[in-house]
Parts: sequence; C-alpha cells; structure tokens
Amino acid sequence: MAETSSTEWADLVVDATYARVQLTGHWDTLALSRLERRLREMVWPAARELELDASGIDRLDTGGALLLLQLTRQLEQAGLRWHFNGLQPSHQALLELVRRRIPGQPLEPPARPFGRIATLGRASSLYLLQFFGLLAFAGELMSRLGVSLMHPRRIRWRELFDEIYSGGVTALPILGLLSLLIGVVVAYQGGVQLDRYGANIYIVDLIALTTVRELAPLMTAIIVAGRTGSAYAAQIGTMKVTEEISALRTIGIDPMELLVIPKLLALMLSLPLLTLMADVMSILGGMLMSDLTIGVTPDVFIDRLPHVFAFERSFLLGVGKAPVFAVIIALIGCFQGFQVQGGADAVGRHTTISVVLSIFLVIVADALFSIYFSWLGI
Repeated sequence: MAETSSTEWADLVVDATYARVQLTGHWDTLALSRLERRLREMVWPAARELELDASGIDRLDTGGALLLLQLTRQLEQAGLRWHFNGLQPSHQALLELVRRRIPGQPLEPPARPFGRIATLGRASSLYLLQFFGLLAFAGELMSRLGVSLMHPRRIRWRELFDEIYSGGVTALPILGLLSLLIGVVVAYQGGVQLDRYGANIYIVDLIALTTVRELAPLMTAIIVAGRTGSAYAAQIGTMKVTEEISALRTIGIDPMELLVIPKLLALMLSLPLLTLMADVMSILGGMLMSDLTIGVTPDVFIDRLPHVFAFERSFLLGVGKAPVFAVIIALIGCFQGFQVQGGADAVGRHTTISVVLSIFLVIVADALFSIYFSWLGI
C-alpha cells in the first residue's frame, strides 16, 4: 500500500456556522503549494472574530509556520480578529520563533539607552565583579601554594625550571640593554646640571640611589610584565579556548598546580635576580657616561659608591620590592588567562588587559613602598 503524501493530509476548512477555521493535517513544506492555493480561494464568513482550530495539525515545520502567519495577516487585512485554539506547545514555540525571524522585523525591541548614572553603575559593577573574582583567585592560589610548600613533592619542578628559563634567563639580553641605556640617560641628564655648579662627584649619588632604589626595580617589573606576564595570559587563555584546561580537570590534574604555581614561584625567584642585574648594568651605563661627559673617571666613581648608600638601606630595599612585583605580575597574568571566553580575539583582549593592569598595579605598589619607606625614615 502506497504511503499517503503530506499534500493529501493538509487542509483548512471554514465553518461559517461557528465562525471557525479547521486546520488539519501536515502543515509542512510539501503542502505549501496546495495550502497557498486554498488561501487564495478562501471566502471568510461575516463574523467579527474567528477561531483558528489547530488541534488537527499533526506536523508543523518552518514552511507551515510561515503559512500560518500569512493566514493571520490575511485575516487582519480583512478586518477580522482571530485566536488560536488547540495549538500544541511545540507548534506554538516554532510559530513564535518564526515570527521573530521574519525579515524586516527586529529580533528584539531596541534597548532603551542608559543614562549616565546607569552607565556608571553598570561599569562600576563590572569592575567590582572583576575585583572580587581576582580576590577569590588569589585566595585559592595562596591556599594551593601553602599546600605545595608543605608538600614539596607536589611542586612541578620541571615546569618550574622551564618557567625560570623562559621568564628569567631569556629576558637577560633585553633587560641588560635597557638598563644600560637608562643609566646612560640618567647620567647625561643629571651630569649636565651638576657640572654647572661644580658638583660633578654627586653624579654617583644620583645614579646609584635613583637606579638601585627606584628605577631598576620598577623598570625590571614593567619589562617583565610586558614580556612574561602577557605570555602567561596568552598561554593559559589559549588553553582555555582549546578546552585543554577542561581536559586537565577531567583527567584529575589541577590547573593551579600545573600552570599557575610554577609560574608564580619562577617569577618570584627570577625577578630579584633580574633586578640585581639591572642595578649593575644601570650603574655601569651611568659610570661610562659620567666619564665621557663630566670627567668622573671609573676609579673615582667606584670609590664613591660605598659612601653613597648603605647595603641594607638602599640595595635591599630595591631588591626587596621584586618579589611583591612578581606576585602581582604572575597573579594578574594567570587570572586574565583563566577569564578568556570565546575565540582568539578574547585571548588578545585579555592579554592586553593583563599587561596594562599589571603595569598599573606595579606602579601603585612602588608608590606605596615609597610612602611607607618615607614614613619609616628610610
């Protein structure tokens, strides 16, 4: 026995007595031509309101839903009110979906523009959510770090040494060159002014104190934030996009222990050593420029250094800032990496945010250190 086609099952019949239109059969794409012809031939009864009885519709697809909407528009043009009766919930949902997707009709009503106060409130709430998320991330990291330090076997030593090499050793050339140039610039700018008053020897004080206590730690942290902190955000963000983070959790590996803790410990060990090298290169650059511009020879420069600053009051203060800067850079970089959602554009956006926010917080921390040291009288 041959299967009856959909076109033989779809129909609409007008019952003028009860002001009702009976809809039956399969309202799908195969029945469109027949149903459209029936609509063109249809004569509507003289009634104010029609009931569209859809209880007899067995099947409905997008083509049939479009035809139902065409039917309702035709009734409205004839001045008739209408209402559906017996429409299945799934058919109702499809009809609403097609209604929202009709070309030329907005998917959603246009949103009302926010006022300035509302815009400020929304932005503030987003920043607060980010701040609380960062605090939660920092708390979780510190707890995991405490457990790892109490159980050293849990530390990923191979990843730790890899991070020391990539974040510390490979940064030596660029950091050394920039530190040398910073010393040259400070010596040139300061030496010209001191030479006018015959105070050439004080160029040693200017270079040693400004570079060792302030410039070297700060510039090292800024360079590492732009170079290493961005790499942390990009690496973790890419793993988040490719669902490698989810895969690690699935196989029972904690992403904190594998990705974040080695980065944090490596940067806390590397940044003080990088700061020490920046101190040496800055003083070396200042010493060479002092000899060339104002006649302070290297012998005089080196003899003057021990009288300029005490070891614990200048050198240790500068190097002591480095671990704090390292925590800020690693924390922000890793946190922004875990915040990535979407595709490659999100990775780039959060990488940029990590660099800008890390540099900002490093400068704020350096200012707080300066205020605190001034309050202590050191």
